[in-house]
Amino acid sequence: MSGRVAQVREVLGRLPLFSRLEDDQLEQLAAACRQVRLGRGEVLFHAGEVSAAFYAVVSGQVKLTLAAGDGSEKILELISPGETFGEAVVFVDQRYPVTATGLVRSQLLRIGADVVTELVDADPTFARRLLAGMAVRLHTMVRDVAAVTLWSGRQRIVGFLLGLAGDDPGPGTVVRLPATKAVVASRLSLTPETFSRTLRELSDAGLVQVRGAQIVMPDPAALALDVGPDLSTLR
Repeated sequence: MSGRVAQVREVLGRLPLFSRLEDDQLEQLAAACRQVRLGRGEVLFHAGEVSAAFYAVVSGQVKLTLAAGDGSEKILELISPGETFGEAVVFVDQRYPVTATGLVRSQLLRIGADVVTELVDADPTFARRLLAGMAVRLHTMVRDVAAVTLWSGRQRIVGFLLGLAGDDPGPGTVVRLPATKAVVASRLSLTPETFSRTLRELSDAGLVQVRGAQIVMPDPAALALDVGPDLSTLR
């Protein structure tokens, strides 16, 4: 086994989707992977292009977007290291429904559909994990649609911040915005002006402290109660 394949196999083994594969399966997958470097602002694929692979983010960050009718773009997802994207369409010979662009300089693994199809046929456990990952993404998208439809902008922002904080955040929890405020605003279907104004309002109320990209939550429970006791997080 070459040094490159061994390195890629190690990376794949840390991804949740592939963490339970046997060594020989990981080696088979690694041998078929190709490393891709994506520059900031560089498009990996456009919506409508034929899909032949999906991708894992090793480092950096990728945004998945749709073009709006007015020519602007709507950010659907921000993909961070350890996450994959594009899995669903490669198995049904459909075109990519979104455009994938590097938010920063990023390193990806390109995983061809053929080798994954072979693993699905050979290992029902792998097939179930793949389906589970797709189900989680679908659930997230449904939750996002519900949030945009039913929540106010303030609720969306608070939900997003609490989502970044994880489970049971304590007093003084600090989170860091995963992208620029403009990008996060688009992710939440808000204008940058609304996002910034709402952060100022939350700061004036003593519910957050804004330090550039870092957000301090003196009392996460009080922040959640400000917009409703049953707030579900929008990650």
